[in-house]
Amino acid sequence: MAENKWKPPGDDEEDEEEVDETAYKTVKDAVLFVIEVSSSMLTPPPPTDSKKADTDSPTSAALKCAYALMQQRIISNPNDMIGVLLYGTEKSKFNSENDATGNLSYPHCYLLSDLDIPAAEDVKALKTLVEDEDEFRKLLVPSKETVSMANVLFCANQIFTTKAPNLSSRRLFIVTDNDDPHAAEKAAKSSAAVRAKDLYDLGVLIELFPISRPDQEFDKRKFYDDIVYSQISTDPEAPAPISGPVKASSTGDGISLLNSLLSNINSKAVARRALFSNLPLEVGPGFKISVKGFIIFKRQDPKRSCYVYLAGEKAQIATGVTTEVASDTARTVEKVEIKKAYRFGGEQILFTPEEISSLRNFGEPCIRILGFKPISMLPIWANLKPATFIYPSEEDYIGSTRVFAALHAKLLASQKMGITWFIARKNAAPVLAALYPGPESLDENGMQTLPPGLWLIPLPYADDIRQNPEITTLIRAPEPLIDRMRLVIQQLQLPKAKYDPGKYPNPSLQWHYRILQAMALGEDLPEMPEDKTVPRYRQIHKRAGEYVLDWGRELHAQHEAWLKENSLSSSLLMGTGSVGAKRAAAAAGGEGEREAAGRKRAKVEEVDDAGMKKAFADDKVGKLTVAVLKAWLEGKGMDGKGKKGELVDRVTRFFEAK
Repeated sequence: MAENKWKPPGDDEEDEEEVDETAYKTVKDAVLFVIEVSSSMLTPPPPTDSKKADTDSPTSAALKCAYALMQQRIISNPNDMIGVLLYGTEKSKFNSENDATGNLSYPHCYLLSDLDIPAAEDVKALKTLVEDEDEFRKLLVPSKETVSMANVLFCANQIFTTKAPNLSSRRLFIVTDNDDPHAAEKAAKSSAAVRAKDLYDLGVLIELFPISRPDQEFDKRKFYDDIVYSQISTDPEAPAPISGPVKASSTGDGISLLNSLLSNINSKAVARRALFSNLPLEVGPGFKISVKGFIIFKRQDPKRSCYVYLAGEKAQIATGVTTEVASDTARTVEKVEIKKAYRFGGEQILFTPEEISSLRNFGEPCIRILGFKPISMLPIWANLKPATFIYPSEEDYIGSTRVFAALHAKLLASQKMGITWFIARKNAAPVLAALYPGPESLDENGMQTLPPGLWLIPLPYADDIRQNPEITTLIRAPEPLIDRMRLVIQQLQLPKAKYDPGKYPNPSLQWHYRILQAMALGEDLPEMPEDKTVPRYRQIHKRAGEYVLDWGRELHAQHEAWLKENSLSSSLLMGTGSVGAKRAAAAAGGEGEREAAGRKRAKVEEVDDAGMKKAFADDKVGKLTVAVLKAWLEGKGMDGKGKKGELVDRVTRFFEAK
């Protein structure tokens, strides 16, 4: 769905300079799934009694993966293009040829879904195929002849050339379990390598999803090392390729193949967003290198809704237009009649556009290192905004990568950080930022999740620090109580004692997209959202329940010891005499006590203007009772209804207005 790009007029003069994208290609993504159809790819794992058993064949899992990606992109990235090409099928089909009798140009290649922006009908058709077993078996019949990989890659080349010639990101996802399709044919291998080189020259990145068979590990060195290049697109908007193996289960137990493929493809489906490109990093006077900045972590929100005009022949997106008018005459005010102003001392100080521009000009965009400090001096509260990941670029300064790598290694080894003066782009406010060295991050499979690099962490100025709240003297818990709580915390540690955001999707965002998807595709609305952030109470009780009870018993024992130590008892806290004696006294002299209490309340509620004014001056209005505030307000002819906070606000406004 399209975003409403309207914003109030007049903001453009003070905004930061936008990145000029006129020289770049349209920022879209095109993904073509190329899925092998063979006997081994169509063979599901043996059935077992396990609830976590794999029931999908590799081909079926890959098609479900393409279906899931279509569902995701049709909502979150509606301008992206997705297609599905099957190879190794008995039938052949390409573009508009629907006769399914064969195609001389691309034999045994079946274009299941053409590369295009997916519509709801395309998603439904793919869903029907993956859910209808009869249709699945009828279409996916493996060919008895060997399929030329050069022909498959040439077919993909033509699809990208005709359907997505000017897109900034074009990717080919190959799903196969055959690590050497041309074992005894060197000419076929060479021809496939040439076709792969043509794709890379065209700007298409090839991503391989190797599936290891139960009896054989996938070996990329046999064939695919010459097909899949380990290079990164020069376009900063293009996604970074991340390789990862996918294993098929021989028994059906463990992680399902579908989940593995979904996780692997999702890691490659998120585009890298460049905050700035080719920004000079000044290491010293006259010593500069070139770097790029990327937004690695950014809060994902639902796509903004838009207004739709329904009175015409077809629905159209309505765009907002703002016109400024004079309040007294309703005359349209031209932009030249309006000037910028700031309020100062009750007056409006006017500025010309040139003066506004000069006020915001702090020099050319750059990152200038001012000095170095130990990493231990960076407090956790110093982060004002998300950090920016920077990486070297060779476009402006040759040798930037070597200098960057040396700087990163030295900072990491010495546990030092740089203090920098950072201006991201023209008209941007300057920022003091810490240049923090980040090590390489690997997952449990040894695959890279974050590359080594430097992080720019914005630091607060003196103006950004607010006054500390008033804190009373903290009471320290006894050591035995702390020891008991330490056991509870140790039992409730996250896996590997760290938070992995990849395991916890935003439940609100997922529920929003799930409802939107069901309405768009005509599906039944789901009953309950899947929320992986809900605590697993049974596991918590099993692991830490007894320790929590021990802590409670220790707390009670410590409380009793504290009472004895301070010469206090329950009778002193509750008052002299037993509960029965109190009730008897209340029954005997209840009338006299009520009269005395009434006189005491009447005395408390009589607060004159001088007393209320003194309470206001001493900032003690909030300490008065509701009855006192209510009586005083009603005595002034003001509304005495509402909560205590509302009554305090009325009293405060009364004295502030004087």
